[in-house]
Amino acid sequence: MFSKEFLQSIIGTILRLDCADIEKAVDILFKLRSYGGRLFIIGSGGGAGNASHAVCDFRKLCRIEAYTFENTSELTARINDEGWETSYLEWLKASNFNQKDCLMILSVGGGADGVSHNLVKSLYFAQSMDAKIIGIVGRNGGITKTVANACILIETKEHITPIVEGLQSVILHLLVSDPKLQINKTVW
Repeated sequence: MFSKEFLQSIIGTILRLDCADIEKAVDILFKLRSYGGRLFIIGSGGGAGNASHAVCDFRKLCRIEAYTFENTSELTARINDEGWETSYLEWLKASNFNQKDCLMILSVGGGADGVSHNLVKSLYFAQSMDAKIIGIVGRNGGITKTVANACILIETKEHITPIVEGLQSVILHLLVSDPKLQINKTVW
């Protein structure tokens, strides 16, 4: 039965999550808030959708100044005029991203040569600024795993995209629910 097999894959993936990496992310976010840094969350496809929800929760529940690239006019203008590869990078530059800030990457593959150039260029930019980087990524972690200060790796070999993107949401909810980060309680 497909539903049972799919759910078993999710359970196995959850059991492989490294809680130490999650705690590293919590510590980075706690320090970020304490010194007034900003959190920029980027992803493509499902990662972009998760980023939008996460920004809401980090701002509302944790009082962390957080942003994602949701301005369709700016995004399409940048893609049209400058290309997809630099769209996030140029947005970060226009936002005065700096060493006090943190870049969070939500990606199924974590960025690699030939894939997710928009994320990879942003990762290298954040690294060059000496800003903190958090990744919530799947597969082998890609470039995110090699440059992140905290990389939460969602390891699965089955149903990769739906499991990684689904568990990104779970992990993001875990982060905003952590007592070290959450200031405002949820209503439900």
